[in-house]
Amino acid sequence: MALSGFIRGNGEAIVSAFEAFARTLMPAGVNMVASELRDHAQEMLTALVADMERSQTVAEQAKKSMGQGAEHSLAASGHLHADARIRHGFTHAQLLAEFRALRASVLRLYEQTGDTDLGGVRRFNEAIDEALTESMTRYTAMTDLYRDQFVGILGHDLRNPLNSIAAGATLLTMTTETDPRSANVASRILRSAHRMGRLIDDLLDLTVTRLGGAIPLKRASFALEQLCHEVILEAQAAHPGASVKFRSSGDLVGEWDRDRLAQVLSNLLGNAIRYGDGTAVSLEAHGAPADVVITVHNCGVPIPPALQEAIFEPLVRNAASVSGETNGIGLGLFIARAIVASHEGDISVTSSESAGTTMSVRLPRVAALAPA
Repeated sequence: MALSGFIRGNGEAIVSAFEAFARTLMPAGVNMVASELRDHAQEMLTALVADMERSQTVAEQAKKSMGQGAEHSLAASGHLHADARIRHGFTHAQLLAEFRALRASVLRLYEQTGDTDLGGVRRFNEAIDEALTESMTRYTAMTDLYRDQFVGILGHDLRNPLNSIAAGATLLTMTTETDPRSANVASRILRSAHRMGRLIDDLLDLTVTRLGGAIPLKRASFALEQLCHEVILEAQAAHPGASVKFRSSGDLVGEWDRDRLAQVLSNLLGNAIRYGDGTAVSLEAHGAPADVVITVHNCGVPIPPALQEAIFEPLVRNAASVSGETNGIGLGLFIARAIVASHEGDISVTSSESAGTTMSVRLPRVAALAPA
């Protein structure tokens, strides 16, 4: 008997074995009934048989074995099964174990018949691998989505109590002028509240980008030179004693989001000061006909080549900080890249022992026209 015919005729026995194994994986405190444990198993078996019996060329088989099949006939049942398991608290390891058990159950029961269908076994393994891939892809995508939504909601809901703390601290700094000790405490509370506010902003920006959105912009025409001077003053106030040299050339006027670019420059300049060797940091802005290029350069321990490739990913710099110092939650460069990308520009890094580290930002002067 062909394996596909065996699966069609013994679906109940296979699903029962699948249910028994799924029950051993059931998360603590979850009481799933038989129909939930069997969730979409029969649909997957039906889709498996249909895929096994579908005609397939050698070229199609080769593509499918590499995960490049065009049919994706098992996507629907695989996605539904992953969604159901997420709702009941199954981990990705438990979901993977279910598919291993389903494969083992089918092949063990078929082996007991004494029949041999090597071609059918190959097609079965291809089909169940596709179902597993579809389920794991869906599981990963949905858990990432839920996590990012949670972070976004948490960050948004933290704003109100944080604003109350900041307002109260501001009031205390105004009403405790005769008590320097209380005024100092109130100032520290206010600084901490502002820092927490920046962390929340970073989390919300991270959520927007991770959910597939672009950083929202409020474009207006202005010159970058004045913004650079303002950011330098803020950086020097945050890092007393830091030396920053600024040089500009060409036309620096363009249509950008002023506050967002200040966020980018502040992050790049702060990093250059923090990770530099104490010598002067340079900030340069050069205008070209179509765009403006901004560079921030510092000397010091170079960024390792392997780290340069991932420096704009979240949490990378803090995890690999050569000094062991952490500041924030490691989202600054990731968000800077997202802001630059929203401006249709690009950001890059070069770093070596001899030349130092340079962060370069290219910004088109105006937004590209949307296609008709």
